[in-house]
Amino acid sequence: MDQKLEFAERLQAAMRAAGLEPRPAVLLNLFNANYWGRSVTFQAVSRWLRGESIPGQDKLITLAEVLKVEPEVLRFGEAVRKSVQARRQRWDEGVGYLERETFDAFLQLPAPQRKLIREVILTFAQVHGVDAPAATDKPLRHASGGREKKA
Repeated sequence: MDQKLEFAERLQAAMRAAGLEPRPAVLLNLFNANYWGRSVTFQAVSRWLRGESIPGQDKLITLAEVLKVEPEVLRFGEAVRKSVQARRQRWDEGVGYLERETFDAFLQLPAPQRKLIREVILTFAQVHGVDAPAATDKPLRHASGGREKKA
């Protein structure tokens, strides 16, 4: 489904959950009463509710506040929030002192060295079948000084 239509469905559902009728006039008045910037038009709010456009970040935050929903859930849905929470939990539970110490040292390295270390780690992950983001297409430089394309 189209991202804009999915957003419209989440916006309408959030309005219903807040006890509001999902109509442009209702959202227009509520939004403009709480938004610090320039007022939005009836047409803009109508496009949000019809799935023709998605508001910018500043407007999205205001919508989320007035509808009492998290901005990321309103914009991307519950699945994204659960994915972020799962990753955060993995970091909280799976990373001990030694790993954190290593990460701190990594972050203190100059950018070229960080890039090289990242490529090495991602290459090891690919070799061991770990689901990791693909390393860059640039070949790795080996300790022998030669170049070899990644597997």
